[in-house]
Amino acid sequence: MEIFKSTRNSKDFYVRMKLSRNKHGKTEHSFCIKYFKWIHWFSLSFYFFATPLGTHRPKTTSFDPETSKSQSKSLKVYIYELPSKYNSDWLSIERCSNHLFASEVAIHKALSKSQVRTFDPSVADFFFVPVYVSCKFSAGNGFPEIGHARGLLSSAVDLISSEFPFWNRRNGSDHVFVASHDYGACFHAMEDRAVAEGIPEFMKNSIVLQTFGVRYRHPCQDVENIVIPPYISPKKVQSIVSMSPVTACRDIFVFFRGKMEVHPKNVSGQYYSRRVRTKIHRKYSHDRRFYLRRNRFAGYHSEIVRSVFCLCPLGWAPWSPRLVESVALGCVPIIIADDIMLSFEKAVPWSEISLMVAEKDIGKLGRILDYVAATNLSSIQRNLWDLKVKQALLFHDDVEFGDATWQILIALSEKLLII
Repeated sequence: MEIFKSTRNSKDFYVRMKLSRNKHGKTEHSFCIKYFKWIHWFSLSFYFFATPLGTHRPKTTSFDPETSKSQSKSLKVYIYELPSKYNSDWLSIERCSNHLFASEVAIHKALSKSQVRTFDPSVADFFFVPVYVSCKFSAGNGFPEIGHARGLLSSAVDLISSEFPFWNRRNGSDHVFVASHDYGACFHAMEDRAVAEGIPEFMKNSIVLQTFGVRYRHPCQDVENIVIPPYISPKKVQSIVSMSPVTACRDIFVFFRGKMEVHPKNVSGQYYSRRVRTKIHRKYSHDRRFYLRRNRFAGYHSEIVRSVFCLCPLGWAPWSPRLVESVALGCVPIIIADDIMLSFEKAVPWSEISLMVAEKDIGKLGRILDYVAATNLSSIQRNLWDLKVKQALLFHDDVEFGDATWQILIALSEKLLII
């Protein structure tokens, strides 16, 4: 859903849902679209699950994402077995596999047990480089430190390019990395520093799975990339919804818990959240409709599942874990991050399950949400509560039908058709 200004009065607004409706008011899609989606998902389902779970070598025929025609060979991914210092040693730190950047661990784990994995690199279409760079945490604030990322990744590339011929064969263009950080493969939390340092030269020809994405040209996405969601534990989500179903009564109208600076600090000419969170706090902290909290609370997921609308403003980067947390727990995401590119836009109907509010329209936020609540909230919630939507944004230990790793494999298969 997007918010549009009225041409009659610049102070007015209206809300429009991008839905195709029939004469009864129900959402409908053309027969061609329905047929294409059915063929696409059926073919992919058959591919992943037709072979026995204990067999790693895929069958010799597979799906074509565009036409569902048989191909001469199936999608195959080779996973480098790197020394433990690059990945498994980090798992001794408990947070390594469950914090917001942990998709690098989850994807590695799921691909390792997936039917697309091949142990014969000579037949691989893609090569996955499993390096965990987000598991070093600051002793001061507990946040991940990624200053070592470039060196660790460079060392891994030196290793595989010297011991295997496959990197040099295509200059790394069929190699896949994960960069689940604020500014993706630029490996820095501050945009100015990220842009200045740029993407490491050795990664510029490769494919990067990254949480960062915007709709304009940006140095930190100037690489072949797939925008992925941040990691949220599916077990934690299941635990919450088992006690509080997403369809249960919601007694919080608007929710946000997180960093909101009362007096924003100028950091190298930049302000956190471009002052959006500060404006929200100043405008709505005394509004009874808004449940805003600045302090941390480990059980905040129990607050999300009680909320109708969940604010998802930008931080230093446009994306936020709140996007996935809100969807997974049935709270309508209010996305406040201009020009953000959302994950898996082909699979997740973001315009039908969320609201996008321009950063300059924070002052109108209360009226916008009142209007939506009085008009088409039930339609948005019905779309949001579709289990397929939540599934597409969660990483599981094994690849599951329609989940986040599944979406990555679809995206890779589409790139394979182009190569």
